[in-house]
Amino acid sequence: MAISREKKKQIVADYVDRMSSSQALILTDYRGLTVADLTELRRKLREDSGTFQIVKNTLFQLALERAEIPIPAEQLEGTIAVGYCQEEVPPVAKTLTDFAKTSKVLRIRGAILGTDFLDVSRVQSLAALPPREILLAQMLGSIQGPMSSIASTITAPLRELAQVLQARADQDTESAAEAAA
Repeated sequence: MAISREKKKQIVADYVDRMSSSQALILTDYRGLTVADLTELRRKLREDSGTFQIVKNTLFQLALERAEIPIPAEQLEGTIAVGYCQEEVPPVAKTLTDFAKTSKVLRIRGAILGTDFLDVSRVQSLAALPPREILLAQMLGSIQGPMSSIASTITAPLRELAQVLQARADQDTESAAEAAA
């Protein structure tokens, strides 16, 4: 059954809307996945604030053109489904790459991050990134390290002076105790 022109416009508008609200789009080849597999994948992606949608190639290409996102033409051949990353990209990329490994059917084609196209290896690199909290902790540690050594360097002379004064006070106390005895 043919889709009316109005329905096509609505589909393209939906694609553009999803693209604009997503941090990244991960393109996949879903051929061979069962309905149960798709349901499981969508459930896993929802946990990571992602969605998974099977798209119509020509309408998706029109949406990409409207959003001014260049993409290699060969990426839009065959069956295509898109993983939309609503919040963070690495968890969604990890879920999709892990599912692709276990299912042996789903195949990652690439991703669109901003207006850049990422190949499969770069998507796998994104999936290998640690969670956001760990990255923030690492960044904070790398900032705090130099700051604590600077603080230690600044306070070292004062600390040494206090130790010398304390040693002198201890000597005076010992001298007074010996003189009294």
